[in-house]
Amino acid sequence: MQNKQLKLGLSLVSNGTHPAGWRLPEAQADCALDIDFWKETALAAERAKIHFIFFADGAAVRSAARDNESLEYVGRIEQFEPTTLIAALSAVTSRIGFIATASTTYNDPYTIARKYASLDYISKGRTGWNIVTSWSDAEAKNYNRDSNLAHEERYRRAEEFTEIVTGLWDSWEDDAFLRNKASGRYIDTHKMHVLNHKGEYFSVRGPLNIARPIQGWPVIAQAGSSAPGQHIGARFADLVYTAQNDKEAARAFYTEIKQKALAFGRLASAINVMPGVLPIIGKTQAEAEEKYQQLQELVHPKLGLAALATKFGDMSEYPLDGPIPQVFPETNGIKSATAILDRARADGLTIRQLYQSMIGGAGHREIIGTPESIADQLEDWFKDGVCDGFNIMAPYFPDGLTLFLTSVVPILQKRGLFRTEYTGNTLRENLGLERPPYPQ
Repeated sequence: MQNKQLKLGLSLVSNGTHPAGWRLPEAQADCALDIDFWKETALAAERAKIHFIFFADGAAVRSAARDNESLEYVGRIEQFEPTTLIAALSAVTSRIGFIATASTTYNDPYTIARKYASLDYISKGRTGWNIVTSWSDAEAKNYNRDSNLAHEERYRRAEEFTEIVTGLWDSWEDDAFLRNKASGRYIDTHKMHVLNHKGEYFSVRGPLNIARPIQGWPVIAQAGSSAPGQHIGARFADLVYTAQNDKEAARAFYTEIKQKALAFGRLASAINVMPGVLPIIGKTQAEAEEKYQQLQELVHPKLGLAALATKFGDMSEYPLDGPIPQVFPETNGIKSATAILDRARADGLTIRQLYQSMIGGAGHREIIGTPESIADQLEDWFKDGVCDGFNIMAPYFPDGLTLFLTSVVPILQKRGLFRTEYTGNTLRENLGLERPPYPQ
């Protein structure tokens, strides 16, 4: 019997996850809108047998910058609309999957159901939808609102939204389209199911004007770790993307989400928990740490201070290389982050060191080391049963990703932890997920 193998996805954004990665001399700063770069990246990931590429997204310039002067230092302003990008990348690849974020707050269910069903056919069954509820007021202001919906309301809307999308994907039974030239009969309307949904937020008749997707349902991912987010993830998601830095906290999250899936009548194996990891790779440990330090020092103070202000309060009037102050002019954000500040003060961190410690991996686990040591750490979490795999985040492009694909992945393959060939044609097949049967 073959040992269980981990799943690997790539969580790729703009010109890299680390906010200063684009400033490295070897980084391609303009890659965000370079379609040739993305094609080459997708092909490289496919050669490495990666399961999927995950594209996070937000329909706004989302930044902690509070004014245009600070905004000038934000490196991740531009990025492709991800479903458009997936359509292009699926045309040059054949096995790797693609998962794109689409908000349940600033879309309509019919549009999303149709778009992802179309992508599933265009990609020949390699598409997934990442459910998000949109957290930023910047997005709200682009969609006829002054502020975002309250958290609880966003998730109530998201659950109804997802019920409709999956219902629309089931508008037609798998063999409803006859296309019989002799009789002239194109469809069997007995196998057409009109949704006729009327709920708290939506009224959607249906049916969808496209056949049932190749995968039945495109793979569903979910990235919220709050209680309402976990509820939706446990009910619908095939993949749960989470930020976990501590192994025991990761274990607790893993156990809880699996138990919640069981409560919905699902198998624990039907949901894959994949924490985000930001690897910084060097030929030696010293080289990796030097690269990490280089990245940290390139974080512009205006960027770092803006990030701190959203969490703790305004520290801009204090010396960057001085101690973290005890009292700030702005105190609204501090109460929820007292433990972080107390720990930083106990460690003797300066303001500069505080923002450097928080900004690099966007809250995700950072692993700094040689290919062997990074493989060791991934193996440790996986074999200890705290995850089903990982979403690898590239700190910068291209080397920040290609180093992982060409140096870490072969080690995992040699250890029997990661596959050497794709096992199926669709994303569901390659993830070992069942195709949802048509509901009876």
